[in-house]
Order: sequence, then C-alpha cells, then structure tokens
Amino acid sequence: MTLGVVGSMGALAGARVLTSAGARGAPPDPRLRSFHMPLESAPHTRTFMQWPIALSVYGRRDLSEVQQAIVTIANAIAEFEPVVLLAADTARTGHKTGLSAAVEIWDIPTDDLWCRDSGPTFVVDGAGALAVAHLRFNGWGNKQGFANDGLIAERVAARLGVPLLETGLVGEQGGVEHDGAGLLLAHESCWVNPNRNRLGRDDIAGRLCQALGAQQMIWAPGVIGADITDYHIDALARFVGPGRVLIQIDDEIDPADPWSRAAHQTLRVLEQARDLQGRRLQIVKLPEPEKTRSNAPDFVSSYINYYVCNGAVIAAEFGDPRTDDLVRERLADLYPGRDIVMLNVDPIGESGGGIHCATQQQPAAGAKIPPHA
Repeated sequence: MTLGVVGSMGALAGARVLTSAGARGAPPDPRLRSFHMPLESAPHTRTFMQWPIALSVYGRRDLSEVQQAIVTIANAIAEFEPVVLLAADTARTGHKTGLSAAVEIWDIPTDDLWCRDSGPTFVVDGAGALAVAHLRFNGWGNKQGFANDGLIAERVAARLGVPLLETGLVGEQGGVEHDGAGLLLAHESCWVNPNRNRLGRDDIAGRLCQALGAQQMIWAPGVIGADITDYHIDALARFVGPGRVLIQIDDEIDPADPWSRAAHQTLRVLEQARDLQGRRLQIVKLPEPEKTRSNAPDFVSSYINYYVCNGAVIAAEFGDPRTDDLVRERLADLYPGRDIVMLNVDPIGESGGGIHCATQQQPAAGAKIPPHA
C-alpha cells in the first residue's frame, strides 16, 4: 500500500498554531449526544470543496495543475448535486478556467484543497436539524500551515447558521470511517498521537463516538510519521454500509514496505472485529493498480478514496485498464443504481490524496441512520 504526502511539509506564512493541549481542556458539547453523522451515501444537500492557493506548498506550475484537477472534480459532482467551492476574493480571478456555472463560490478564505480534513463535519439530530461537530484542524499535527483552513469549519457553520459543537478533539475526518449505524474505524497513528491529542486511546474513542453518533470504535495501529496524515484510514478502507467494509490491499504482504505491513495489520483487525450485534464484518477487497500513469514518488493510487454523492460515485482511475475496469464493476455492484464516474486526477494523487480528501458532504435534512442489515 502506497500512501503519499498531502501537500508538503512547508509552512504557510502567518499560520496560527493550535496545540493539542487546547483541545484537551475543552469538554465535548453535551448536545452532541442528540446528533449522528449519516453514512456518506445518504442524501446530500450539497458538496463542499476548497480552492488551493498555497504556492509555498506546490509551486506555481504544480499548483495550476492541482487547481485544474479541483475544477474537474467539482464539475463532475455538479452533474449530480449542488457544489460549493470555498475561495477568497483574492483567489477568484484568472484561475478557475472551465469551472461549471453550476458550481457556487462562497467567499471563505482557504489555504489548501483538503476539505475532508479542514472542512465542517456535519451531523444531524433525530428531527433532521443540522450542526457541525468541530474536529479542530491543526495542519496534520502542525506539519503544514493552516491560517485559513483552521477557521473553515466555524466560518461555514456561521454562514449556514448552524451550531458549532465542540468535540474536544484535534484531528481530521479523513482519519475516521463510520458505517452510519454506530461503528467507527480509525488508525491510532493519526488520533492517539501527541501532535494532535494528549488523551488516552479510550478517551479519544469515546469523544469520536460522541462526535459522530457511534457506539463502538475499531482501532488499527496505522503508521506514525511516514506521511503528513499519519495514515488516514480513507486511503485504505471505507465503510460502504452498516457492518460492511471495502479495503484496497495486495494479496501478499511486502515485508519491505511499511504501508503493506500496516495495511495487512488493518485487515487482520477487521477480520477479528464484530459489529454491534456481535457479527463478523463483511469485507470486500479491491486490488492495487499494477501500473499508473504517474511515477511521482509519493503518488497515492487509492481507488478507495472515492466520493459518494447523490446518484453517483466519483472515483479515480490510474491508467491501468485491468484494475480500472475491475474497480468500476465492483463499485457498481456495491452502489447499485448510481453512476460510476472515474476521473484522471493524477495531480491530486501526486499531492498525496484523492477525491474523497478533496470533498465534504452536507447531509440532507432528515437524514436517518440506516437499519443494520
């Protein structure tokens, strides 16, 4: 399993630093107990994305290519549901060539593109009311600047007029998967880590469950320090429904590859895990591409990092006809009735992420927890 670097280790000028100790001192908002985060495949009101402007991270040539990949993703999603692109006034002119008129722009400043991590984590209550569970973003453990991105969740919540509910956690939504019916999955490496949270594992699990409306956490070890995210789970494994998980993995462990070793550790944890009713999880596997168009050393070739929107699954293809076609067929089986749209967004992969990393869903009012089937 190859996982690359999101952006770079370069810091942005003027970035504020959020210490994990600050989150430790803030207790979770008790109102969170009334909310839950619906499965991504539940109906959406809109998708949020962020416009990257960080020359210090990408350089001018690479930034232009990444920006155009964001345009490609936004236009594809806009065929199925409303899209809001967050971007300050200063980023509007001369950059978004080809952006669909259906994509709305909100004047909220951004640094980078990773809306899954710095964007708002939306939750709904039993009456369908919306709130934001505030997972505070600190640049993946203060590895990259976040002067604007660290404020996005609260600014979006303010614009929508919805409550911003303190979770008492520093972290990123890309680092936790949920099945929409009470079960969470995460790598310890990006949560039980002093660069984000100086809390015990059980305390972090409890706060994550409270933040997302879950009852049980599945922890796998992950990898600390080998990439900027400390191994986000959404590059490796995703819940596709209650108690059902999809994982991208080679048949055999490569002992020389730390990502391969960690991926197979996660697979073993999933094979031993049980759902809330004590049943084994249903595990579906996807292959790694055997070849890719990009030879970038940190290229993320994750089919798993797809995004489910209203009526479609938006996924990456990497130029390997055999695995691209196989993944298209498997996603169609897993998400019946949805179009499977596969895009060449290699500049995003070369930046260390994927389509899921670049998107954030706002669930529709009244989104419900699905029955545990």
